[in-house]
Amino acid sequence: MGIPPSPVIFLFSVYRMNETIERIDGQGRLPRQQATQWSQVSVHTWIKIGILAVLFIYLFRYQLYPIVSLWFHDASWSHGLIIPLFSLYFLNQRKEQLLEARPKTNWLGLFLLLLSLAVLLLMIVQFRMTYLEQLTVVGALGAVVLFLGGWPILRHAWLPILYLLFAVPLPQRFLRALTIPMRTWAADMATWFLNRIPELQATANGVVIDVVYKGKPLEPALDVAEACSGMRLLMAFLALGVAMAYLHERPLSHRLVLLISTVPIAIFCNIVRVTITGLIYVLWDPKYAQGIYHDMLGLLMLPLAFMLYGILAWFMGNLLIEETAGAADVVVRKRQSGGGR
Repeated sequence: MGIPPSPVIFLFSVYRMNETIERIDGQGRLPRQQATQWSQVSVHTWIKIGILAVLFIYLFRYQLYPIVSLWFHDASWSHGLIIPLFSLYFLNQRKEQLLEARPKTNWLGLFLLLLSLAVLLLMIVQFRMTYLEQLTVVGALGAVVLFLGGWPILRHAWLPILYLLFAVPLPQRFLRALTIPMRTWAADMATWFLNRIPELQATANGVVIDVVYKGKPLEPALDVAEACSGMRLLMAFLALGVAMAYLHERPLSHRLVLLISTVPIAIFCNIVRVTITGLIYVLWDPKYAQGIYHDMLGLLMLPLAFMLYGILAWFMGNLLIEETAGAADVVVRKRQSGGGR
């Protein structure tokens, strides 16, 4: 693809920035007066970071362009537009820790960067696996942060970096393998609910639902299309679930429960969507079960998912408060009994 000089220029720039960091005070340490706000970071530092960012984007332009293009042209991956913004927000939430940390060169980062570039070239020249090419972008970014900042910086930046993986579209073959069973589950569950309606008989055949209403077969049959698989909702809600679990101060067990719950909640909301679509198709007017109306119904499932997620978070939050209050009561009682003696 004509990019051999790019890795050399990029590596040289990273190395030069690393030398600058090491010579800040002659010992690789930051000055005693440390910044507490982004505005306090020197202009020269922002210029160097900007140059490095431009070189990084230029180096991986062939991998980044298809990703960004898909965000704009495929509704299933439109949530990718906000993923980098969330990553920046995560970094801002940790700004005090990041600005107080003392960057320290870690040569493992340089090794991982070279490894990422080697894998990238191997994927381009030999295996031509686009998805792995795009993953090397995230890997190289983490390697640069590790090389320039070391573990003191990476320990606060690792999640914002890994969070960018949600913006990388999955391969179509893998995506189809996931959507087919999800479409089948949605068809089976929607069929069960539709059969609860008087004078309505529904039969699921794979992803197609045959409907007989008042003794009259409805044509064409209901087809749970790929857009109704719930994958769009699942990926978007999973990304937001990780964000919510990260931002809220909760015990690790609570965060894991909230994160895992995003999958069944997303699947349930998609079943609700398919069922409502079937009811509209049968009991109202088929034109309101397709086109823009179908898309609007899909958008309404996101607030429903958030409501269910919020109820679960509220329940777990109250459960934690009750446990804390109970522990406090025990301590007060012990103190009172001890004072009486």
